[in-house]
Amino acid sequence: MCVQWILLIFSVSLTSCHSLPERIVGGSSISIRSVPWQASLQKYGKHWCGAVIYSSDIIITAAHCVKGVSAGAFSVRVGSTYTRYGGQVVKVSKILGHESFDKSLANDIAVIRLQSKLSLGTAVGSIPLAESSPATGSSASVSGWGSIGYQRPMSKALHGVSVDIVDRNKCQRSYSGFITKEMICAAAPGKDSCSGDSGGPLVSNGELVGIVSFGMDCAHPKYPGVYANVAELKPWILKAIQRI
Repeated sequence: MCVQWILLIFSVSLTSCHSLPERIVGGSSISIRSVPWQASLQKYGKHWCGAVIYSSDIIITAAHCVKGVSAGAFSVRVGSTYTRYGGQVVKVSKILGHESFDKSLANDIAVIRLQSKLSLGTAVGSIPLAESSPATGSSASVSGWGSIGYQRPMSKALHGVSVDIVDRNKCQRSYSGFITKEMICAAAPGKDSCSGDSGGPLVSNGELVGIVSFGMDCAHPKYPGVYANVAELKPWILKAIQRI
């Protein structure tokens, strides 16, 4: 389920799974009830990427998770702490990725419509989209079933970790000017998202502020994790939901 794509775009190489360098490290096991908006995007029945519940039939994920793959290949599992069993599994009906997503990695966002509605409850719930980006230093949390370390196996249970929003200028310097307004950065010493977490939620103050997108390795001290900036992309998300 892992495709390697090495990008030589700012004097370092970014190595990725699922076509990009997604990158939960330094966290701990959590229950789905603590993050009921978390979903597992599954390709042919196996966990492929993270995703986020926006409503009973709309899911948000990263564009790179679904680019070039037909909707029929995907389903989502929600309401379970595990990716292989439990909760609800619903097939995907339609996918709309951001039209401007390309090798620049900006606009790494996609909207999914499900074939049937989810049954919402204590373990399955939606999360509102952020109206504005959180301030530098704000606390945020990220969750998923990704690797617990660079080039290490996927986690069997859901993990979560707390990180802090990183100053945009500092993140720009780390990535040699590669960060756009459609991106937001977050990091903490020894803590990060990792391979398999892509498309999952970055949450601050009860709102969805980011979607796991890319980074350099996992928890690299010089390279913060980079996320699609939900507040910046919200107008596109809302229009996409009407179109899909």
